[in-house]
Amino acid sequence: MNNKSNKQVVCIEDDPEMVELIRLILNRRGIEVTGASDGREGLKLVAEKQPDVVLLDLMMPGMDGWEVYQQMKSDPAIQHIPVIVVTAKAQNIDKVLGLHIAKVDDYIAKPFSPQDLMDSVEKILNKKSG
Repeated sequence: MNNKSNKQVVCIEDDPEMVELIRLILNRRGIEVTGASDGREGLKLVAEKQPDVVLLDLMMPGMDGWEVYQQMKSDPAIQHIPVIVVTAKAQNIDKVLGLHIAKVDDYIAKPFSPQDLMDSVEKILNKKSG
């Protein structure tokens, strides 16, 4: 087996504390997390790293999560990468319905527990490897 056994997650999130929290939770499971603080940087990172999963915050200044998602899905180089959308609980249900229409792989609502995050990421990783 090659030495790239570590799973990679790119976390596109404008709140550094949230990125840090996600990193802490996932590192414990041996998952490497790279954070991007805005959509453009995130898209660049995703193309560069080809991660196993992208964690994408919808509410970001500049290019928001929806735009990032649409750009990812229209780029053949990265459109296969699963996306877990992170939304604030207060966000309206239209957004969540939109997620189903957009075929987002999964979503978690803030504030989430470490277990919610792990369950979501592992569900996707297992689906990908199986």
